[in-house]
Amino acid sequence: MISVQNHLLQLSGNKWLCLFLLMLGLGACSPKVQPPAPSIKTETEKKPEVVKEQPKPVVLPPAKTSVISLILPFALNNLSAGYTNEGLKQANLSADFYQGFKLALDSLTAFGYNYELHVFDSQGQAAQARALASNPQIRVSDLIVGPVYPDDMKAFAGMFTSARNPIVSPLSPAAPSAIGNQNLVTVAPPLQYHAIAAAKYAIKKMKSKKMFVLNSGFTADKEYLGYFKKAVDSLTNRTVQFTDVVISKGDLSVIIPRLSATTDNIFVIPSTNQQFLTVTLQALEDLSAKYPVITFGHPNWEKFTFLKADQLQRLRTHITNSDKVDYKAAATLKFLRSYRKAYKIEPSEYAIKGFDEGMYFGKLLAASSTAYVKADFERTNFTGIHNNYNFVRLPGVGWVNTYVDVLIYANFELKKVE
Repeated sequence: MISVQNHLLQLSGNKWLCLFLLMLGLGACSPKVQPPAPSIKTETEKKPEVVKEQPKPVVLPPAKTSVISLILPFALNNLSAGYTNEGLKQANLSADFYQGFKLALDSLTAFGYNYELHVFDSQGQAAQARALASNPQIRVSDLIVGPVYPDDMKAFAGMFTSARNPIVSPLSPAAPSAIGNQNLVTVAPPLQYHAIAAAKYAIKKMKSKKMFVLNSGFTADKEYLGYFKKAVDSLTNRTVQFTDVVISKGDLSVIIPRLSATTDNIFVIPSTNQQFLTVTLQALEDLSAKYPVITFGHPNWEKFTFLKADQLQRLRTHITNSDKVDYKAAATLKFLRSYRKAYKIEPSEYAIKGFDEGMYFGKLLAASSTAYVKADFERTNFTGIHNNYNFVRLPGVGWVNTYVDVLIYANFELKKVE
């Protein structure tokens, strides 16, 4: 059974109509099997009969109901005044994630699992998130999913200082150390694990002994680069030599004497600055006419429309990714059919993420007792549509998904490396 609380008002568009109709007290109950009543034999006056002792009817235990609280930034307080563009994006994100999550729970009820789903509006505000942390309905939930944004999560999770049930950070890749809650479950792999995955691939697959780091000079480069270097040093016992240079106006002349004309030269570019990347990548492409080049870029590069796929392919560019959907996979096609049938719209990436999380946590809750569900995170991996889950426990900050793919530009698209 799924019960959904919080009556939300209707906004314009199919998506909102579907959402708020769904949230107006929908319930779907699985049939309960009742044991047959025992037959009773009577005695006749003429000839007494021996009454056989009847077996006691089997009393089936009540089906377990897992209680889940979902906290998303619908910001329904903006309905009267009207949404800003940013507020509307947050509300759409919330609607999409909710629909995907609920579709997963609906799917799981076919296996006899029961859920009680409560939905709350964090309004995208830390103060509201902190207030929700005092809600008794949320505090007794078997699982809490949300809030979405790091500041909201920090305010919310800060009110849960003692050992409690899991609190899932559903979308943010923010470092869990910034939240500091021992029951936090971070689904989106933080930047650290992207850098570790790239470093492992560069070392183990390419046997690299020398790497060139092309820096923009901006502070933003330091976080990713710090994680990458630390991972390389740990994997190689500091045997890999880094040549770290700040590049200005695409001038690579300082590193040319150190390049090899016969073996691959590994370049790490941690920058996300558009102007720097445009000039530097062009200079590196010119250099690749004489020297073999392999490039490792920041995971955010996939989002940048100003980058040219053909240029990145010529530079044999690798990036990491934790949420790439294979739209040709059978599981994806099945999900798309179910989502379109249920909501009459196409799913967004947030709907797919919501579905994956609903399937993973919903099944884990139904199959585990409350006492053991947290331990199950580490021993239960998951292959989803949007990402895979491989959780590790970190002291004091909870569980973190560490699964990251390494991708390469090939045939003008990103493909997972073999």
